[in-house]
Amino acid sequence: MAPTYELPTPDYQVDGFEAATEQIRDDFAFTMLAHGLFITLAAHHRADGRDSYLLLYDQSAIWDIPGTAEYVAVHITRDVEQRTFDFTSERHPVAPLAQNWLKRQGCPQEAAEASSSHGPRPADALTARLEDLLRTNSGDRYEVLDHYTDNPGSFDFGVEVRTLVYDSHPDSARTPYRLFLEETTRDLRSYTVREGAFTSAEEADTWVMERESPLPLAPDPQGVVGRRTSAARARSTVTGNGLAVAPAPVSPPRAAGEPAPTRSRGGTR
Repeated sequence: MAPTYELPTPDYQVDGFEAATEQIRDDFAFTMLAHGLFITLAAHHRADGRDSYLLLYDQSAIWDIPGTAEYVAVHITRDVEQRTFDFTSERHPVAPLAQNWLKRQGCPQEAAEASSSHGPRPADALTARLEDLLRTNSGDRYEVLDHYTDNPGSFDFGVEVRTLVYDSHPDSARTPYRLFLEETTRDLRSYTVREGAFTSAEEADTWVMERESPLPLAPDPQGVVGRRTSAARARSTVTGNGLAVAPAPVSPPRAAGEPAPTRSRGGTR
């Protein structure tokens, strides 16, 4: 008999602690309603017991409101003398944004990195570079305007995550609205991220709804164009289905000329 493998469930380390207020108790209970369907992608507990940081994938998100983000970042703080705890959490459409939030809460950057054993890996150098930009968000460059996770919950199609941001970097002044499009292969082995450049949020929404042309890829920043990035651009899919990062089904890149499957055309906003 083949050995079974259980995905890691969250350990909040609040046994023996009480919520600091009734509101915190109620909020924590509400946030953890789907606890049994959370998968731990990364966790860091400070040695002094005062802080815990968790990056979770919510498998129940596909039954929530359409478009619901599937990543939950949690920061728990404890008063070890009073034996009480507080917490804060946020949902994010993609793992790098959740990791950035955890870092801002005080989590060491390396501790927020998701384990590659519980999900697909970046397919190319361009994907890794774009994820790094979102993960670091240097100078608060990106402001998330909207996002949509299109997860049909079927291995027949892919999962597409669209994240619309405003890019305040001077190099992006002409097309400051950027659409990060993330796609995963159906076998969950790898995924791609591509960045579209638009002059307005409405223009980005129109592209998402119509898909009548290839994603208008953002130009490379000066000085970073190389063979690896160029090759990654050449492999970019035109009408991708989408991404989901942890254990969620998605479809593989399609051959040129192959029709796209019927799927939701919901906009990013």
